[in-house]
Amino acid sequence: MKKLLLMVFGLSMLLHAGITDFKTIEAANKAYEAKEYGKSATLLEGIKKSNDTSELHYNLGNTYYKKGYYEKAIEEYNTAEGVDEALRQYNLGNSYFKNGDFNKSVESFQESLKYKDDPDTKNNLKAAKEALKKKKEKLKKDKDGNKKGQDNQKQNEDKKKKDDKKKQDGKEKEDKKKSDKEKESQKDQKDKKPTNKEGKKEGSPSQNKKKSKEEKLKEQELKRLMKKMQKGKTPTLMYQMGEGKKGKRSEDAKPW
Repeated sequence: MKKLLLMVFGLSMLLHAGITDFKTIEAANKAYEAKEYGKSATLLEGIKKSNDTSELHYNLGNTYYKKGYYEKAIEEYNTAEGVDEALRQYNLGNSYFKNGDFNKSVESFQESLKYKDDPDTKNNLKAAKEALKKKKEKLKKDKDGNKKGQDNQKQNEDKKKKDDKKKQDGKEKEDKKKSDKEKESQKDQKDKKPTNKEGKKEGSPSQNKKKSKEEKLKEQELKRLMKKMQKGKTPTLMYQMGEGKKGKRSEDAKPW
């Protein structure tokens, strides 16, 4: 890209300049030609208040452009209305291009061509349009990439939610199964009755107690009857047993 940057010293600039300013302008021009752009800018800034002309702003724009201060260069070029408009717009186009503002760069080159049909300006305009196209394609690609990334992120989030729900459902199912098992175990223990030594189910404590009393009464009654029989000498059927013979009934034996 051609960069046509010229120091301009117009009549208005010379008329406004005093002897001191004129010497400063001359020194700034020499510094510019010697590629001492920082020194040139400092000298011009020093007389900016006393010599506020379009030419001075244009020359300051050139020094800032050479220093790589493109935003400052754009500011000075925009204030330099009144100089060669084709050249001013051309340098503005270069400054916008370097600053990454390709839209403004295209506009400035197109504006410059209105004043002068210049092949270098056309080449720079073509380069600016190509850069603008690539920038738009990159923005679109980045946007699509971001959208794809967001879609992937959403899919991952949905999958995570689904997995978490599945784990939660499984945990709830396992807890319910465990709870049902505990309830069933408690029910079995409640329904199960204790057994006695013979393996039979025992009744309630009151029934066991009642049964023991009945047995005790029976034993007492049996003892009482035995004593009564002994006192009354109740006869019993007796047999004498011989070898190989059936025992004979005793003569003293009496029937019941």
